[in-house]
Amino acid sequence: MTEELFEQLEFVENPLFEIIIDDLLQQQYSIVDHFFSSEEVEVLRNSLLAKYEADRFKKSAIGNRTHEEIDKTIRGDFILWMDEKNANEAEGVFFKKINELVNYLNKTCFLGILQKEFHYAVYPTGTFYKRHLDTFQNDDRRKLSIVCYLNEDNWLRENGGELTIYTENDELDILPLPGRVVIFESQILEHEVKVVKASERLSITGWLKTR
Repeated sequence: MTEELFEQLEFVENPLFEIIIDDLLQQQYSIVDHFFSSEEVEVLRNSLLAKYEADRFKKSAIGNRTHEEIDKTIRGDFILWMDEKNANEAEGVFFKKINELVNYLNKTCFLGILQKEFHYAVYPTGTFYKRHLDTFQNDDRRKLSIVCYLNEDNWLRENGGELTIYTENDELDILPLPGRVVIFESQILEHEVKVVKASERLSITGWLKTR
């Protein structure tokens, strides 16, 4: 009983996280600009590019890790899974903020998020990811999808690479601006990545999972 009281006393409302929760409840997605500062985006971008240039990325596949299949007609990005236990300094900052969000969601919304998985993603010019859901027939543990954009500040609409979310009544095109984070319900909202027309689209993508 005493421990529960201490936990309640220690809880501090986070206005940003409350906005995310309200968005998810009302529209099943949330778009947050400057979730990561420009300095944090820069160090994460540098971390991504260093590993990409070291040829550590691999061609992305469709399906989950037990049923992977490469199909360039569906998606064309290159990915590198992130390892929180062996995270570098930049990745440590990323996971610290994500864990704060997860803990807050579990305390306030009782979501039961027990696992998470994230990877770096690079979409070269000409690549895309066709419309899909972030869930599988043999695995429905993904609850929330999270995308964090690491592009340069001068990303133009003409570069393409928008994330399009399909709601019940609308199509929402979201530019991949640096520091912007998009969170949406994995099992409900179909989405796609439009063709990257110029430059390389850089991001971190991942999922908060139950059970």
